[in-house]
Amino acid sequence: MQFEAHNSLMARHSVGGFTAIELLVVVSIVALLAALAAPSFTPLIEAWRVRQATEQLQSSLYYARSEAIKRGGQIAIQKIPNNTNGCTTATGNRDWDCGWFICHDTNSNGACGASEPVLQRVDAPARVQVSRTGGSASIKLDRWGLVDGAWLGFSLVPLDKPTTHHGARGVCVSSGGRIRVIPPQDIPCTS
Repeated sequence: MQFEAHNSLMARHSVGGFTAIELLVVVSIVALLAALAAPSFTPLIEAWRVRQATEQLQSSLYYARSEAIKRGGQIAIQKIPNNTNGCTTATGNRDWDCGWFICHDTNSNGACGASEPVLQRVDAPARVQVSRTGGSASIKLDRWGLVDGAWLGFSLVPLDKPTTHHGARGVCVSSGGRIRVIPPQDIPCTS
């Protein structure tokens, strides 16, 4: 009787669980598969970052236009300066990699001063190059919500990649105010 009780107790304890060897084998197989799959996800992640930045820029342009119409002009979009929040890739006036902000341009000089109210701020995703096709570090909008000056164009690409990269996108604003996103083969914006 005592022997039977001992066997049933052993049977209950031997059911379920993994040995350390089994666990190590499974972990090493998963690690090997992850190492093989990781490089194939890089282009997907790059394209996702560019898409996120493109949507943010497009949304900001729509918002700035609506605010300019509502306020009778006096709206400016300005790039966030280099070395802000650890971003070091926006060295020139045409580099908007760190992001941008929209302000109520109370003095109508086409730029956002320190005392002017910021209406929206967008930090661009890391590892995305946002380049303005022409112009400077700020954009002035008139009372009709149109760009005051030359038409706008931006190219957005993964960091250190050409505009021909499959994940690249362009954001164009026509002289009539139409905002559209273009594929890599159409970059740069021409109208």
